[in-house]
Amino acid sequence: MKTTTVKGTNDYLPKEAALRDYLQNKILNTYINNGFEHIITPAIEDAENLDKSEGGENLNLIFKILKRGDKLTKAIESGNMDSLSDMGLRYDLTLPLSRYYANNKANLNLPFKAIQIDRVYRAERPQKGRLREFVQCDIDILGSSSSSCEIELIYTTAKALLAIEIEEFRVKVNDRRILNSILKNIGFAQEELESVCIIFDKMDKIGKDGVIEELAKKEYSENVISKFEEFISIPDMSLDRVREFVSEDDRCYVDNVSEIIAKSLKLAAGKYDVVFDISLVRGQGYYTGTIFEVESLKFKGAIAGGGRYDNLIGKFTGESVAAVGFSIGFERIYSILSEQNYVPKDIVKKVVLFYNEDEYTDAVMKADELRKEYAVTMIERPKKLGKYLAKIEAQGYYGFLVYGEADEIKLLGHN
Repeated sequence: MKTTTVKGTNDYLPKEAALRDYLQNKILNTYINNGFEHIITPAIEDAENLDKSEGGENLNLIFKILKRGDKLTKAIESGNMDSLSDMGLRYDLTLPLSRYYANNKANLNLPFKAIQIDRVYRAERPQKGRLREFVQCDIDILGSSSSSCEIELIYTTAKALLAIEIEEFRVKVNDRRILNSILKNIGFAQEELESVCIIFDKMDKIGKDGVIEELAKKEYSENVISKFEEFISIPDMSLDRVREFVSEDDRCYVDNVSEIIAKSLKLAAGKYDVVFDISLVRGQGYYTGTIFEVESLKFKGAIAGGGRYDNLIGKFTGESVAAVGFSIGFERIYSILSEQNYVPKDIVKKVVLFYNEDEYTDAVMKADELRKEYAVTMIERPKKLGKYLAKIEAQGYYGFLVYGEADEIKLLGHN
């Protein structure tokens, strides 16, 4: 049998798991402290829900679960490949939250401020920075269309990042309705907007030329593509300049983004920047309005993202429910901090208490005294103590104590 993990998944050693736990707990406690409530949803969702969720290119990355027993046999005999699966693993936490709200709305207050910190699954081609199983840290506000929701999400997400000592970042804000208005005025048809947005969302990866090339492959009008290229070539596109390109009826969305940025900057108090970015799209098709992303200036690239999805819950309830959310890219942040050998300032230090077998109960009482300040692991004294000390030092332990030989903890070499 194989001892390695499935490609795109990871085992985590105790030291690695400790850092992951610390980061998730810091983020969770920040969210709770700011009035959000923790919920838990299943990793498995109905296949129909996943297929109709407008998840953009993520719909091509769903892990599907085969039917079982007689149902699978009948599906195979029918020759209809689409009928082989009736469930799948969630690819993000937004679709499960929408179903959760529809199923539990009678027991929830509005606006409902939800926290989800959990694993999600995508059938990615495994590579650095792209896993098949990974953690997302989401906060969402359901039941309010006020722009104060966006401001609260930006502020709370930034607080969580600062709490885990992620600094030098900026929050980028845009609105799908602004972008759609511009695209229509350029000449794209309504039914083409979603596809164009998905391609435009790749600009930070494939560049302007790559975007234009993909649009050409889709056989859109050459004249329209040319106008679009002129538009995205305009340097430093500001909100004031954007007003020139949107329809008069859509300028209220420009005002809304302007207000969100101004108020968010006031709350940021210089700790991070909040800017407008017309090239920000976000790939998921369920976004209906404001979208945002956090970009790390020090490490380059996105570390959080989200937006407003006012129509998704209505697919379950039959009635529109305003919703907006922000998700921290946990794996990206964990990778950054892990590579830096990050050691949290306020983490409980780990020590080992070595004991002889006949001293066990007394050693337990000594360990409990130490546990008022440290996380204490008890280990029967090995024959080769020096060799064992080198091993626990490599695992991140702070110090050790040999029961009966000393009363004070001895620090390991790296401390």
